[in-house]
Amino acid sequence: MALEPVGMLASDRAGWSDALSRDALRLIAEAVREMAGFQVAAVSVVRGDDLHSVAIAGSDEARAALWDAVTPMQVIRDELAKADDWGRFKFVPSERAGAVDEWGWVPAYEPADDDEAWDPRDLLLAPLYDDDARLVGLLSIDLPTSGRRPDARQRALLERYAAHAERTVLVALERHDFSEQIRLATTAREIVRSLSVHLPIEELLEQCGAALSAGFRAGGSWVQTFAGDVLGSGALHSARGAEIVLPDLLIEVAEEAAHQLWAAQQWVVIERDLPVQLLTSEQSGLIHLFMERIEAASLLFVPIGAGASCVGNLVLTRVEGQPPWGRTEAEAALDIGHDLGRSILNARTFAREHRLVQELTALDQYKGRLIATVAHELKSPLTAVVGHLEMAEAAPELSETTRRSLAAMDRGAQRLQRVIDDLLLFSKVGDPDSALIAVPVPLQPVLEELAELHTVAARRAGVTIRLETPEEPVGALGEPEEIDTALGNVLGNAVKYGRPDTVVTVSLARERDDAVVTVRDQGIGISLHDQAQLFDEFYRSADPAALAQPGTGLGLAIVRRIVDRHSGSVTVTSELGVGSTFTLRLPAAPA
Repeated sequence: MALEPVGMLASDRAGWSDALSRDALRLIAEAVREMAGFQVAAVSVVRGDDLHSVAIAGSDEARAALWDAVTPMQVIRDELAKADDWGRFKFVPSERAGAVDEWGWVPAYEPADDDEAWDPRDLLLAPLYDDDARLVGLLSIDLPTSGRRPDARQRALLERYAAHAERTVLVALERHDFSEQIRLATTAREIVRSLSVHLPIEELLEQCGAALSAGFRAGGSWVQTFAGDVLGSGALHSARGAEIVLPDLLIEVAEEAAHQLWAAQQWVVIERDLPVQLLTSEQSGLIHLFMERIEAASLLFVPIGAGASCVGNLVLTRVEGQPPWGRTEAEAALDIGHDLGRSILNARTFAREHRLVQELTALDQYKGRLIATVAHELKSPLTAVVGHLEMAEAAPELSETTRRSLAAMDRGAQRLQRVIDDLLLFSKVGDPDSALIAVPVPLQPVLEELAELHTVAARRAGVTIRLETPEEPVGALGEPEEIDTALGNVLGNAVKYGRPDTVVTVSLARERDDAVVTVRDQGIGISLHDQAQLFDEFYRSADPAALAQPGTGLGLAIVRRIVDRHSGSVTVTSELGVGSTFTLRLPAAPA
């Protein structure tokens, strides 16, 4: 019988990981050793082109020498080729044995002076085969307790033990392979579930491709994603990095099949030259030609999706010589199809949101540039208008009617000038390319100056400004002019919307790493609806009392942008008819 070892995948080279299977094989070796009357017995398993020792019973010296030993299969083939056929066991007498001490264990003892005495270099080996006549392991025994080579009666006994050992070894190997399969599939599932949705879909699938191939012992894998309801859309991603080109008709067939399978929560195994239930003979033929081109013996086709949505399909391939796909593997792959579907949908959602953020950012930047351009274009002619108004007002021959008209024009020009100034400032503080040069800004002097600046307006409104500042200096870290503008806008609004005979209180404090300015008024208050949009540019309240006061709708929007630039915050609490409280937090300057 030809000795052909079972093929090995990369994952097998890591060693015999299943302790329970190793213990079972050790018990087999121990039983054979005791019942057959030998001092040493060992079980080895085939992994690729090598024989790995996994269980040794008997001598401590033998166990130390043979533990996890690896022997090239060619060496074993050479020895078996010159062995005497004893049924399941093969005997190689010492005079025919090769350099055993180079790859095996040779006990240190002197044989008896007898032709039938056991020589320490004698080999007694039982090759173990699976149902397909493939060599899967080796049972070897050494040092008979009688000190003599087995006679015919002992050989018959050994034959029975070898048959029993072969069956038990096959069960242990199947258990080990199944355990490895579950372990690797579980690892693949964990990798898929840990995928970052912040990655582009292409990178996301590349990350999980190798894990899927290794986890399912596949010759290769790829994922076809669907971009929508249009057949033939989406992309193919190969785990091996190879370029996979599918005919358009095959892409259409795969997408239709994936939708059908997802609806039924099923998978399908496609083997070369065998018809596929879901497909017509023509469609099956297309797939078989494709399998032949990529040298795949079988495909495991699994739909990918989440909820009611099928977003793609997963294809795992196996080549000639690899085991057929099992139900456990297919069910595990379908489970991963759910995880992968959620990851793809989440990644698509994140990608859409990312594109939307980019578009909104670009739009905001365009709006800022547009505002700045318009403001600059208005500033020059407005300066000319104001200058000519001043010249006209200085003329001595003007009538009273003309002077009133010029005064109204001047007020309108001044209001337009404030709008332009606000637009330019709004554009500046909203420009991400405008660098913030932060310096310590003492806040007590700033608030005192602002209170004095607004004194006239406060008297006209019948409002009193009260400052509450601590004795120790409190400073903010930022751009002095911008901080002055933000605090001035808030205080100006408090005075503007305050009611007669009320107080506007401005408080300053330091709370941990923040400088906190609180402005409280007893004015008309702000509705909840208005509070939600209060810091939006150009927003004006629908309250008639608020609309009666002049404004551009940019003051608080500028405050928000300045505070954001300084990594601070601004909040408001208000009640209609009671008043409002604005709280600004800015990074505190070092004490």
